[in-house]
Amino acid sequence: MIAPDFPKNERERLAQLNQYKLLDTLPESDFDNITSLVATICEVPISLITLLDSDRNFLKSHHGIDIQESPRNISFCGHAILQDDIFIVEDARKDIRFKDNPLVDGVNAIFYAGVPLITKEGFALGTLCVYDHVPRKLTETQQKALITISKQVLNLFDLRLNNRLLAESKQELLDRNNELGKFASHVSHDLKSPLANIMSLTTFLKEDEANIFSSESIEYISFIEESAESLKNYIDGILIHYKASELLNADKEYVQLNSVFEDIQRIHSLSHDQFKVGTYNDNIFIIKAAVTQILINLVDNAFKYNNKHKPEVILNFSENKTDYIFTVTDNGNGIAKEQQDQVFKLFNNNNQVDVKGNKGTGIGLFTVKNLVKKLGGTIKLESEIDKGSTFTFNVAK
Repeated sequence: MIAPDFPKNERERLAQLNQYKLLDTLPESDFDNITSLVATICEVPISLITLLDSDRNFLKSHHGIDIQESPRNISFCGHAILQDDIFIVEDARKDIRFKDNPLVDGVNAIFYAGVPLITKEGFALGTLCVYDHVPRKLTETQQKALITISKQVLNLFDLRLNNRLLAESKQELLDRNNELGKFASHVSHDLKSPLANIMSLTTFLKEDEANIFSSESIEYISFIEESAESLKNYIDGILIHYKASELLNADKEYVQLNSVFEDIQRIHSLSHDQFKVGTYNDNIFIIKAAVTQILINLVDNAFKYNNKHKPEVILNFSENKTDYIFTVTDNGNGIAKEQQDQVFKLFNNNNQVDVKGNKGTGIGLFTVKNLVKKLGGTIKLESEIDKGSTFTFNVAK
């Protein structure tokens, strides 16, 4: 008997084998179906998918034999992975490499044919192989089938690896997003307290009759107020954005549509002249908190960016077979056509200022679009300067 040599790239080969994380894994039907098929095609009692570890031959799938591994130094597959193509031993008893091999005497391994499972990087991970207890030959068709099916085994290896890497990447992104959310929430809350103090103190300084400031000093204090208000809006926007994703964790429920609209009217303290809604007796199946948050943001913007003497918002609802459709229409300032494609991008505010003279943060509509997308819908904008805007969004039923 002659023990198989190690490939020249053995260290790199083992490194790639370990990346696949197939060693010592449980049987899988996808691989077992292949070995069963190969045994039938080649008309042999034993068919294996093997992986060559540093000192053993691990059988990822074994048809016709119960062992799950064997020593590498006696394995036929150790010789097969040194080949570029199919490796065939017609009668191991007459081959100097396998004469007196324990597998010949122990399991009566007389005939062997194996195809190395070579990755695109050129590393042979193991083999797809067959054994028989008698000397024999494979037909040309059987050899071609063995080679072709070995490629499918590699495809399954790669698919399994890619799915695992994708799952790991997804989990890493989720973990990072959760950590970022916690960080943003923590920092935002820590900033809000001193920021509130700054805003209160500037108001006190301006209103305290004992303080006598020059007009220039009053202007400086006003700048501080404006900056503090702007920072507060950013902090509130960040908190809303990261809390919005939590809304999606709730289950869908049947909700009376009018109750949703009444909640929005109450939150904004709006009169019926300002907030015009039809009577809807529909019960809709939605994640209420998420849909309500979308409408709150859109209604809030409709009034914040409206310099009309009598600002108003009209809320409409309709549905089709697959979606619920909401429209929020205002008579506000409107958005220029060339800027409409940008309104849903993060931190884009189109340099607009609200009725208090504060610039927007560009977070609210970005959050709205993300929520709508995760609810299986889309959102679009139609707007005209000085005439108003209409936001239309749908959510999947």
